[in-house]
Amino acid sequence: MFTLGVVGPGQIIIVLVIVLLFFGGKKIPELMKGLGQGIKEFKDASKGEDKTEPLEKSSDPKIEEK
Repeated sequence: MFTLGVVGPGQIIIVLVIVLLFFGGKKIPELMKGLGQGIKEFKDASKGEDKTEPLEKSSDPKIEEK
């Protein structure tokens, strides 16, 4: 019998297999890196820490700073 809201190891394995088939083995590390960075940014933002890097000046003369 299925219960709603309970995620067991079987369901996790099924989801992981589907993700592996959908994205492929080469794309998974890139997805996990992006997910990890997103979680880190969320934690930093919730703590109130702002560690954003300043934008570098462009070498393109068409772009003017305001």
